Amino acid sequence: MVCFTGKDSIRSSPCKAFFSKAVLFFLRHDNGVEMEQDSDELVLMDPTVGADMNASQRRRPKNVRWHGFDVNKAARSAIKHQRPAILWFTGLSGSGKSTIANALERSLHARGKHTYVLDGDNVRHGLNRDLGFSDADRVENIRRVAEMAKLMADAGLIVIVSFISPFREERRMAREMMDQGEFIEIFVDTPLEECARRDPKGLYEKALAGKIANFTGITSPYEMPQSPELHLKTVGYQPAQLALIVEEFLERRIAEK
Repeated sequence: MVCFTGKDSIRSSPCKAFFSKAVLFFLRHDNGVEMEQDSDELVLMDPTVGADMNASQRRRPKNVRWHGFDVNKAARSAIKHQRPAILWFTGLSGSGKSTIANALERSLHARGKHTYVLDGDNVRHGLNRDLGFSDADRVENIRRVAEMAKLMADAGLIVIVSFISPFREERRMAREMMDQGEFIEIFVDTPLEECARRDPKGLYEKALAGKIANFTGITSPYEMPQSPELHLKTVGYQPAQLALIVEEFLERRIAEK
């Protein structure tokens, strides 16, 4: 089955059950249901519940205040002689996001630009290593990387984000976190059949065989961008050609400001 539908289910109400405090470790079952500790109790959470996925938010101290510093975003950007930007690559697994992102960063770096790539797989080795692939975890995955991209842009960097980021709502959330005009959504449009043919990690073969659950485009939805700043159709083009299109777009965007 190929899914390109919405995700209303992740807004449903949480289902809770309570377990002994002696169970102090996180359990993840093969069926995707998660149990995690929540203060004095353990909460059985439906993994599709986005609103209840982050228990830490319920424990956030109320006395935390933002502290302003003299060296600001403009100063950090000026010393780098560039304008910060968030280049957000979205598309199916195997569409070529990371390959194009790599070619783009290589070109920008050669021109003396200050960049950083946030790659979906790489981030899951560290910052997001505790997240799975349920709808709720995917939402949290994007929230965290959007916050990180925002901090990097505040440092004056050109941030290249390469994430499947399958849900429109979370991509909209990421856009709204950034300064006006800073977020550039780039749809890396490769047909599902071509992604499955490439299958660089062997994931489509496993997903189609039922060995991987919640795989985007097969058993989990991908919501295609409706009005991205750039729409890259990859079939028939080399990564360097597509990276040049992005670089030229970025230069025009900067010149307009």
